[in-house]
Amino acid sequence: MTGTELLRVAVPNKGSLAEPAAEMLREAGYRQRTEGRELVLQDPDNGAEFFFLRPRDIAIYVGSGRLDLGITGEDLLLDSGARAEVVLQLGFAESTFRFAAAEGAGRTVTGLAGCRIATAYPGLLRHHLAGRGIEAQIIPLDGAVETAVRLDVADVIADVVETGSTLRAAGLEIFGEPLFHSQAALIRRRGSESSAAVEQLVRRLQGVLIARQYVLMDYDIADELVEKAVAVTPGFESPTVSPLRTPGWSAVRAMVPRRETNRIMDELWQIGARAILVTDIHACRL
Repeated sequence: MTGTELLRVAVPNKGSLAEPAAEMLREAGYRQRTEGRELVLQDPDNGAEFFFLRPRDIAIYVGSGRLDLGITGEDLLLDSGARAEVVLQLGFAESTFRFAAAEGAGRTVTGLAGCRIATAYPGLLRHHLAGRGIEAQIIPLDGAVETAVRLDVADVIADVVETGSTLRAAGLEIFGEPLFHSQAALIRRRGSESSAAVEQLVRRLQGVLIARQYVLMDYDIADELVEKAVAVTPGFESPTVSPLRTPGWSAVRAMVPRRETNRIMDELWQIGARAILVTDIHACRL
């Protein structure tokens, strides 16, 4: 990509990846489609061009070098066999790849040799079996595979699982450890050179991830308790401590993990902090 070309980015056009990916890009300051009809959308203000593709195809396009970056699932990347690699995990669409069989069948991973295994992810399954020296018959299916055991097309299925409720409803039970843990990821062609536009998009998405994971916490504390309080809120690098107009008191501002907000507030209150305020972070660069 030269300095005059637009950064070409593949975005999922449907499925569970589509809206979270678009929302993350919007939060990062990039233009995204509003009616869901465009196949290609230009964002000249940011020097980018977005291509809306089937999630399963994105790794192929990126791995071929036709597109610079893409957002897809790590499971789809591995299944594709494309020459692409993960640049940044994006923290949504988390799932596991698991084996399942009929309830009460007593299946085990060590007993998979010679079994018929149905899956919509033959590449991922083949990679897993080869790594463990297991020879089995892989039956590739397009889409849902839950009925394959009931219809005697397969002895076992291997599928992406989020909660497992769909498998239980089909009379299946999960066995063995997860084959693979997956989430949405930003990918690029393996070995490709970076560019200013690529690095900018990565920094922006990193900023969104941090903004989602942290909040700003402000509180007032007596000077003699500052060290004890900042041990609870050390911040991302270091907290900001400023003197208040009231002698002997300071104001402290620090980034704290969003999930721990209430626990930290309780602990600060016990120490003696007052006027504890929490503010969302919409964007950041760290």
